[in-house]
Amino acid sequence: MRTSDHTQDDLFCAKTLEQLVPDDHRLRKLRPLVDEAMRSLQPRFRKLYSHTGRPGIAPERLLRALLLQVLYGVRSERRLMEELACHMAWRWFVGLSLNEAVWDVTVFTKNRERFLRGDIAQQWLAAVVRMLQQRRLIDEEHCSVDATLLAACASERSYQPKRNPPPAGQGSGRRGELLKRDTHESRTDPEAQLYRKSKRAAFQLAYLGHLVMENRHGLIVAAAATKVSTGERRGARQLLEKLRQRMRVATVGADGAYNEQDFVERLRDRQITAHVPAYARVKRRDWMNPKLRASQAYQASQRIRKRIESCFGWLKEAGNQRRSRFRGEARVSWAFTFASAALNLLRLTRLEVPA
Repeated sequence: MRTSDHTQDDLFCAKTLEQLVPDDHRLRKLRPLVDEAMRSLQPRFRKLYSHTGRPGIAPERLLRALLLQVLYGVRSERRLMEELACHMAWRWFVGLSLNEAVWDVTVFTKNRERFLRGDIAQQWLAAVVRMLQQRRLIDEEHCSVDATLLAACASERSYQPKRNPPPAGQGSGRRGELLKRDTHESRTDPEAQLYRKSKRAAFQLAYLGHLVMENRHGLIVAAAATKVSTGERRGARQLLEKLRQRMRVATVGADGAYNEQDFVERLRDRQITAHVPAYARVKRRDWMNPKLRASQAYQASQRIRKRIESCFGWLKEAGNQRRSRFRGEARVSWAFTFASAALNLLRLTRLEVPA
């Protein structure tokens, strides 16, 4: 018997939002981990908000919504609010009831400055790393470092000569040489700089995204985005300096570009051994002890360090970090660090966590 296509709205609904989300939904495993990480951020949240005035949206809800944006590859906050209005599982994950209206998109713009001021992204990643340490899923002694190119939210046409360039001999090049970044800047994003991966590649306005990965499960323990002029080695040293406050790093694996004095000897002064290969086709000084390359520790470090490329791949594709949506070093670094913490949480749901 054929049934007519007639829809009649129900006057009442006997199901809760909790019942509408399937038990095997991927967000079911993620929500308790997110709440656990949020608990350690409560003191910092209290400092960011006033004790008087109109009540605002809970920062926990905003961060959970931004986490959904990263995990599902939503390009803009406006699109995120459209999906949140009709997606039951997303409402449950964020903490909105069926009767609550979604927020105006300007909520993220206004609160982003507050999150930047409180360094929430770095604290969020540190909270996730502490969770991993408590579960003994991190190798605190052996790590790997690398950097990747993050395209800036600016076109090459916006790269115009500066109004007040530095005088000759006071540039950022060798012996004060004036480089193009000294005489030109982007009108759209003044902090973005020209960079190219190799001599065969074209220049583009970009930032550098730096990661420090532990060598047991390939989890990210430190992340940041910097200007191109900072360089790979200097950015890696800055992350390792901050990481030593909560981890006892002993060895660091990297590719051949890190085999320079400013990286190898600086780490050696801090009792950290750098595992870097020698230059194959270029006659340059080898700053690492050649005898160390015969050890099993070096060979294992060089084999495992390649896993960091999978982190970059996820961040660029699924995490929408290939081309940043933001302008300025602070905002680009915030988004890159927040996405790195999201990757750790996603991988934590797939690891066997002891009870």
